[in-house]
Amino acid sequence: MKIKAVILAAGKGTRMKSSRAKVLHKIFDRALIEYPIQVVKELGADVCLVVGYMEDDVKKTIGDQVQYRVQEEQLGTGHAVMQAIDFMDDSDLVLILYGDTPLITTQTLQELINYHLKHHSDGTALSTKIENPFGYGRIVRNGFNEVEKIVEERDADKNQKRITEINGGMYVFNTSKLLSALHQLDNNNSQNEYYFTDVLKIILAEDGKIDAFMIKDSTQILGVNSKVQLAEAASIMKMRINNQHMLNGVIIEDPLNTYIEPDVEIGIDTVIEPSCVIKSNTKIGAECRIGFNTKITNSILEDNVDVESSVIVDSKIGQNTHIGPFAYIRPNNNIGSNVKIGDFVELKNSNIGSGTKISHLTYVGDADVGQNVNFGCGTVLVNYDGKNKYRSEIQDNVFIGCNSNLVSPVVLHEHSYIAAGSTITKDVPENTLAIARSKQENKEGRAKNRNSKS
Repeated sequence: MKIKAVILAAGKGTRMKSSRAKVLHKIFDRALIEYPIQVVKELGADVCLVVGYMEDDVKKTIGDQVQYRVQEEQLGTGHAVMQAIDFMDDSDLVLILYGDTPLITTQTLQELINYHLKHHSDGTALSTKIENPFGYGRIVRNGFNEVEKIVEERDADKNQKRITEINGGMYVFNTSKLLSALHQLDNNNSQNEYYFTDVLKIILAEDGKIDAFMIKDSTQILGVNSKVQLAEAASIMKMRINNQHMLNGVIIEDPLNTYIEPDVEIGIDTVIEPSCVIKSNTKIGAECRIGFNTKITNSILEDNVDVESSVIVDSKIGQNTHIGPFAYIRPNNNIGSNVKIGDFVELKNSNIGSGTKISHLTYVGDADVGQNVNFGCGTVLVNYDGKNKYRSEIQDNVFIGCNSNLVSPVVLHEHSYIAAGSTITKDVPENTLAIARSKQENKEGRAKNRNSKS
């Protein structure tokens, strides 16, 4: 069975009060429109976006993963769907969705399709019940619980306004019935627009069967029409994600103040402390501890990693390694096992061997560091000359004293020892002590004259 999906994304979204298209506003660094696209693609459906306002920006964001049709004039939702008639005509079923509904799930749409096929319907709307249905179209059923019609708020009588089952605005249709109804749509109304809900009336008038599949989770049909609703949708998605991690064995101490993006993987018994942000395909192993106010982006942490109040970006951390507090792990680091990266340490584009200690106040950039290396406090790899960056190699079991500068490119061979306060500009051979600092001179009495001026 061939399924196609038409997603409406042509509107401006004036209530967003923004210079960008509504569907390009983001939740967890992903545009609203990307969520329904992903969902229908997981169903195996081909996708067509109907675009209009800021169409070039929408196309640039989404790329060539979908087809596009353009609604040049904003003449209603029915008119928008009509732009995709040629896209639908070789399919068996057509899904109709909106680009501002990021909370709909693949499971729900699959259940909608299954219900539609089981009941041999021509069209099936997704519905739900809410306590305050004001503003929504009502699902009116007859005595046999069949859908008799869908009535908009402005057309509903007193009894119909008491109905709490509402139209969620998402549908599945038998393609032939939908196309036939679209060809009969007109704009004979006060707004001179083509209303998509008139399609349902046309099918019913031709003795077709319209049904409604009611879901319990009403949040899935929420559209985003303002920045208040954007925040509400983000909050719902955040809790949905956090709850799933906790069901999978992760300990999240404060779910309301933990932000985990959709594609993150976390192992069992890992503890996430409050105010953490975990983003962009990060994978965290089992029994880790992600401490307060940590941000991790697109990184891999193996088992038993302990991170305290630090930032990790585009890097890999080996098992039993400690990071932080206040460490900054910049992109392209590969850190081994049983490593200590302490407070106010910054790493960039470096490989750090297992068992190495970089305890505090140190910068390591563009370096290949071996195993069991010790960095004294205040060590700096001087890797940039103002024009070019250079790479250094520090081999196994090297000891670097405090306040040392390593001017790249240099090689510190195995078991070499750098005296504290040295500035190293040449390679250091194996088992060699390198001292590169001026000899101390004591000028007796010189300080007395200086102190007398104060």
